[in-house]
Amino acid sequence: MRQFNLTPAMGKRLIAKAMAIHEEVRGACEHGTLAIIAGSTNGYVAQEVLASLGVGVRFERQGFHRGLTVAPGRKPAPDPFFGDVVIRNGEWVRGQTIYDVVEELREGDVVLKGANAFDQRGQPAVQIGHPQGGTILEAVRAVIGRRARLLVPVGLEKRVFGDVYELALRCNAPGGRGVRLFPFPGQVFTEIDAIRLLTGAEALQFAAGGICGAEGSVWLGVEGYDDQLDLCARLVRELEDEPLCIA
Repeated sequence: MRQFNLTPAMGKRLIAKAMAIHEEVRGACEHGTLAIIAGSTNGYVAQEVLASLGVGVRFERQGFHRGLTVAPGRKPAPDPFFGDVVIRNGEWVRGQTIYDVVEELREGDVVLKGANAFDQRGQPAVQIGHPQGGTILEAVRAVIGRRARLLVPVGLEKRVFGDVYELALRCNAPGGRGVRLFPFPGQVFTEIDAIRLLTGAEALQFAAGGICGAEGSVWLGVEGYDDQLDLCARLVRELEDEPLCIA
């Protein structure tokens, strides 16, 4: 086993690199529709996917979100929101959102939606501030109604204890305060899945946390053949200069 420490920003970039070569994502990009719903992790995913199509240098992550969780007392920069990233038959259709394309999504198409939590069974959930449920309800319409695929790029720092459905019942109870919680049917994709896809090695999380920029980081133990572990080590070294995610 070799051990690696990944900050949340490093994890986001690692997940994004794997999403860019994911078989279903590639298939939807080239022969269908891929809808990347705005979010902090999906900003990295959009960069890597668009770069693989030759247009990544023209995409900026700033403003690619609808809601953000920031430290108490902090305020994010007021960047303009320009839409989700929709790729149809290899072309980036600029300015569109999930609301514009949801009715056309079919089996074989893929939606990427981030999460605010997932439990030990791999069930994802998202916080809801919008009174009509927000973008996740649009995505679920295509998944349940027409068998579009819903993948959930999400960092290990968002793993929670307890069943997300039970947590949602408590968060959503009448009389409560704050955002609601919505569990949804999607396939979680974490740093562990990214390492498996990018290198063939198997990873497990055995510790977490730190200081001086390592807050929220995860310690992964990775096992595999020497060439797989060497490749993993190179990937992690390439990620070490990934700056703090600020928007």
